[in-house]
Amino acid sequence: MLVHSVFFWLKPDLSSAQRAEFERGVQSLARIAAVEHCYIGTPAGTEKRPSIDASYSVALTVLFKDVAAHDAYQIDPIHLAFVDACKTFWTRAQIYDAA
Repeated sequence: MLVHSVFFWLKPDLSSAQRAEFERGVQSLARIAAVEHCYIGTPAGTEKRPSIDASYSVALTVLFKDVAAHDAYQIDPIHLAFVDACKTFWTRAQIYDAA
């Protein structure tokens, strides 16, 4: 199994239409055939602690069967369309992959 976690810092001046486009785009990633499970969320309202970074806007966690499935996801037209359409909406995207 491979866990692909992506944290997005969205631009603060996005319009509601742009935020909606981002939301639709990130949700579309769950439809990619290689995806086993997909979770999308925002920072939780947990107690603030020095070890927690809640500065991001949206978190995406995708589970894949293996590295090959992850690699297929990366070149899937849905993923490529999301990146192309939404890359101007964020200032930073930080990715963590764990196997």
